[in-house]
Amino acid sequence: MKRTHSMLRYRLRGSLPALACILGIALPGLAPLSIQAEPARYEIDPEHLTIGFLVDHIGYARTLGMFRKAEGAFGFDEETGELTNLKVVVDTASVFSNHKKRDEHLRSADFLNSKEFPEMVFTAQSARRTGETTFVISGQLELLGKTRPLTLEATWNKSAEYPFGGGLLEGKPYVMGVSAQGRILRSEFGMSYAVDNGWVGDEVELIIEFEARRQ
Repeated sequence: MKRTHSMLRYRLRGSLPALACILGIALPGLAPLSIQAEPARYEIDPEHLTIGFLVDHIGYARTLGMFRKAEGAFGFDEETGELTNLKVVVDTASVFSNHKKRDEHLRSADFLNSKEFPEMVFTAQSARRTGETTFVISGQLELLGKTRPLTLEATWNKSAEYPFGGGLLEGKPYVMGVSAQGRILRSEFGMSYAVDNGWVGDEVELIIEFEARRQ
């Protein structure tokens, strides 16, 4: 009997470090196991997504427009601020500037050439944190068959349980809100219509607002 108890105590002592590692418990002389969690996956809510733009018109004023159809997703870790696998796909034919003939012109080969290039795609694999809630996202924009760098300055506005939505069993969704701005030169993508004569500005200011739901 004594031998059985001794063997049992030996086996328990031998298994404690392994058990502690699994549970992440610190024991004297044993460092706890560090478990790196994957960034949470978020999908951008298309009903709470705005991709707007401002461009100069002959120096008199800037024209405000937007794209009314887009989708996107990304990974984000709230504790570390790590951003991964950001991808936003924009339907170029959804361009809207509150003027029917101008919108038709924007869809034409002079500008977005939506028939040949129906999508504009922004991708980024990481972000640089510049403050508690501010980030610089350096990615790539694909437009008109050309890919060029695009840097966005983003602000993480809020992350919290949404005040409404979700079913009785699902619960309320967890939502993240972001504001971002950036600039491109459209001539870098081959969109040079009316640049030389100054009728339409080359620089396009991008204004992005969205809410994204954690999956």
